Amino acid sequence: MSSDDLTFYHAPQSRSSVSLTLLEELQAPFELKLINIKAGEQRQPDYLAINPLGKVPALAHKGKIITEQVAIFLYLADLFPEAKLAPALTDPTRGEYLRWMVYYAACYEPAMVDKFMKREPAPQSVSVYCDEYSMLETILTPLRSRPYLLGDELSAADILWGSSFAWGLMFDMLPRLPVLTSYVDRICNRASALKVQKQDEIWAAEHQVLADKQQAQPA
Repeated sequence: MSSDDLTFYHAPQSRSSVSLTLLEELQAPFELKLINIKAGEQRQPDYLAINPLGKVPALAHKGKIITEQVAIFLYLADLFPEAKLAPALTDPTRGEYLRWMVYYAACYEPAMVDKFMKREPAPQSVSVYCDEYSMLETILTPLRSRPYLLGDELSAADILWGSSFAWGLMFDMLPRLPVLTSYVDRICNRASALKVQKQDEIWAAEHQVLADKQQAQPA
């Protein structure tokens, strides 16, 4: 597969950094399109034609656009089966893998948004994540007995969760439990994550300079 097949839209130090880490882990060839969200490029017509919500990440492949973090993860991990980051359709762990992928978007993110916004969660009878404690315990339970969500082998689900947990710990949104911190260390000290973190710092600084110049220009 050539780099012309995949185009990845990325804003440094944003949620798209997690998908970029997956691309690095997969050793996938792709064309990178940087979006300067500090300068508001995500709200410009060219990017809104890619994602009308003005969010990153976005992925283009063979004339089709894929948005939403989990959809991109599922798509890419299946697109590069040789990396063995997604169980095959016939693998008995496939269902569990899909469960943790969807659980991230359906339960974890809504819970974290409520917490960040200091909002009271909905009553358990209608809440998508029940309550914060139950939500977190559900995902941490398998990690108390094995290094990765599916067992002894890393999957794309671990890249998603480990990186997301790192953000939660960074902003004091999660308790600093040993099971959490050790898991984050395992994922975020991988070469792929460290490479993205280093490059993001460079891009973010460059984007800030460009944004500052834009703001300094007379109206």
